[in-house]
Amino acid sequence: MNSNIKIIRALAQELRHISLSEKLKDNITMQYILEQAYSHKETSEVLCKAQKELKNLAETYLCYLTSQRKYKDIKMQYTGKGERSIKETADLVGFKLPHDPK
Repeated sequence: MNSNIKIIRALAQELRHISLSEKLKDNITMQYILEQAYSHKETSEVLCKAQKELKNLAETYLCYLTSQRKYKDIKMQYTGKGERSIKETADLVGFKLPHDPK
């Protein structure tokens, strides 16, 4: 499978996580990504751009979207919810209390 297609599919998957609409083809960001991919079908030498510039840009956006999603997940997991019990805090960091069975 072409690596460019893999990147576009991964971008689509990340956009599904943050998209408010049900259909991804209604998402303006996905429309822009596909438009850019189709317009850069020709070789980079014809377009006089640096080699693999579009691929590098797509990988950068993919890394950004993935990192943002992971950041939100971690923030939701560790955000302070007021006072926690000792057991909840121990479970959060992966420790067992002395009276817990091992």
